[in-house]
Amino acid sequence: MHAPQPRSPLRIALSFGVVTLIWGSTWLVIKTQLGVVPVSWSVTWRFVVAGLALLGLCLATGKTLRLTPRGHLFALAVGILQFSVNFNLVYRSEAHLASGLVALTFALLIIPNAVLSAVFLGTRITPGFAIGAGLGIAGLALVFARDLLAPGADGGEIGLGMALALAAVLCAGIANVMQATALGRAQPLEAGLVWAMFYGTIINASVAWALTGPPAFDWSPGYIAGVAYLGIVASALAFSLYYALIREIGAGKAAYSSVIIPLVAMSLSTAFEGYRWSALAVAGAVLALIGLVIALRSRA
Repeated sequence: MHAPQPRSPLRIALSFGVVTLIWGSTWLVIKTQLGVVPVSWSVTWRFVVAGLALLGLCLATGKTLRLTPRGHLFALAVGILQFSVNFNLVYRSEAHLASGLVALTFALLIIPNAVLSAVFLGTRITPGFAIGAGLGIAGLALVFARDLLAPGADGGEIGLGMALALAAVLCAGIANVMQATALGRAQPLEAGLVWAMFYGTIINASVAWALTGPPAFDWSPGYIAGVAYLGIVASALAFSLYYALIREIGAGKAAYSSVIIPLVAMSLSTAFEGYRWSALAVAGAVLALIGLVIALRSRA
């Protein structure tokens, strides 16, 4: 059993802060991966880099890479859900929505995290959680209302982006809760991530080749920098920190970061993508964040 070592509140807070800042910025960086290179190949390169970075860390620090047969099956499931289906859906959703809106949709991650934890781990959900989650969903609807109802708006385009993002949220939620199970906690964290990313990469490359043909890459500095940042910082580092948090404090509490991440992402989207706020969108974002905070605080 590879149980996580208890950490101080300060170290937990620092992990939250680092994950929040990193993942708050990734939504904008993903935009640099769209266009020249087919989406599935961009996802593949991200986890090639992430897996190699974690592999190098394990070799340099002497951490084991061995998993039991059940551990490999667990890593395969995480690879499929988190590092293949989830990210393929996320990248495709950003082709239809501003990056900040996708990040705001991902704030709803606390809902599958909490519901699945209750179903499979026996955690308790209070009426306050249901109320807060409802407010979060209502607020999100207000944020998208302006674009959906505006004259000439392409409702199909926006709806498709939202559907892809919500499907990604569900996949990520399942993978997150798996980390809090007894089997998940029993796996060595770094080895589990290396193998999950390896399996995810194989699947991503297979899908990419089947859908778009042989490997494609963009050798421009911006694309290369984006792959490096998303692979090393946003995947190898951030997932190591986040999965450690899930194993230590649970999937529901770890999802607190999803409330703050959209604030970072929407600020960057406003500055760099020209997203324009309406009064309705501001009210919706505030309502969504208040609801999500209420939901999280009501789970205990």
